Amino acid sequence: MDFKELIKRRYSVRAYKTDAVPAELLDQVLDAARLAPTAANRQPFRLLVVTTQGKEAELKRVYRADWFSQPPIVIGVCAVPGEAWSRSDGHNYAEVDAAIVMDHITLAAADLGLGTCWIGAFDPSAAREVFCLPDGVEPVAFTPLGYPADIAAGKKRKAIEDLVKYDKWKE
Repeated sequence: MDFKELIKRRYSVRAYKTDAVPAELLDQVLDAARLAPTAANRQPFRLLVVTTQGKEAELKRVYRADWFSQPPIVIGVCAVPGEAWSRSDGHNYAEVDAAIVMDHITLAAADLGLGTCWIGAFDPSAAREVFCLPDGVEPVAFTPLGYPADIAAGKKRKAIEDLVKYDKWKE
């Protein structure tokens, strides 16, 4: 599929079928994450692949929406700040790198006919506990992964003129 068509077609899925995701499709999504660019190519992230069946109550502690655990898989992207590149002012890029990884996951999934929904409004304390995350590992985002059971609603986006500045920030 053409890239522009892919980014137009991808949407935040909030209803999923329970159909299994074939291992080869999951592997393709995970490989897209592995190939994501990261600062200084440090890859300061880990992917947590969670099968949802039988874990609905635990997943509800992490994120309350029922559809979060509808599909067979939830993927968590975690940052490892101790492995990340830092800018000269000390700004650590682990969360930026993790966000790029999640973007690769959502686009790869859409290209394969799978649905995702980037979840940032999860309970980080519950995520740490439920998934036994060690110190030094920060949960950044989660997404369900499965076949959509809903239909994309129209996307509302700002005009390009409202988003782009040239040369200097001028209103």
